This record gives sequence, C-alpha cells and structure tokens, in this order.
Amino acid sequence: MMMLAGVNLVSIGLQHYLLLGALLFVCGLATILTKRNAIGILIGVELVLNAANLNLVAFNRFAHASAGGRPLLDGEIFAVFVIVLAAAEAAVALAIFLNFYNNIATIDVEQGTALKG
Repeated sequence: MMMLAGVNLVSIGLQHYLLLGALLFVCGLATILTKRNAIGILIGVELVLNAANLNLVAFNRFAHASAGGRPLLDGEIFAVFVIVLAAAEAAVALAIFLNFYNNIATIDVEQGTALKG
C-alpha cells in the first residue's frame, strides 16, 4: 500500500474484487454463447466458475475477517470444493467430447443435432 504524507493512495476493496469477478463472468458467458467449439465452451464454463471462486474468497475476506484471532476460511473452503467440482466436470466433459469426436469426427457442437439417443 502506498502512503504519501499519511494519505492512502491505493486501497483495494471489495468492489474491486466484485468488478473483476463480474468481468470474468461476462467473459465466460460471452465465450459460452459465441463459441461453437466444445473445448471453447468448456473454457467459458471454467471462467464462470473462477468468477464464482473469486467472489467467494472476496466476500469471506471482507464480510467476516476473523473470529477469536483466527481467520474464518468458509469462502476458501467453498472455493476448493468448486475447484474439485470443476476438475471432475472437465474430466467428464472431455470424455464426452472424445466420444463425440469418435462418432462425428468433429468437436463442432452444431453437428450434435444429428445424434440419436
């Protein structure tokens, strides 16, 4: 933190983290909506999950900093669960994409309309 004659010049607060989280979310949503490639859509989903993680950790830090001298880690624990969920989701999605590629020889999701269940 920079100080000049006792005046705080840089103070990063909750609103900065929320703005970054919103920017990540919008980028992820735009990627999901505009990409036709299955891997691109998966990357967009990961961006949305990372935006949620950033918000969880930021709210934990600024909403309740500590209890009894120990920091509360609720937001960080939820973020770890989301990371584990994202890893499992990526593994399952990649398996589905490989099967899709073996059947159709492309990962263009627009070609999936020819599939029958």
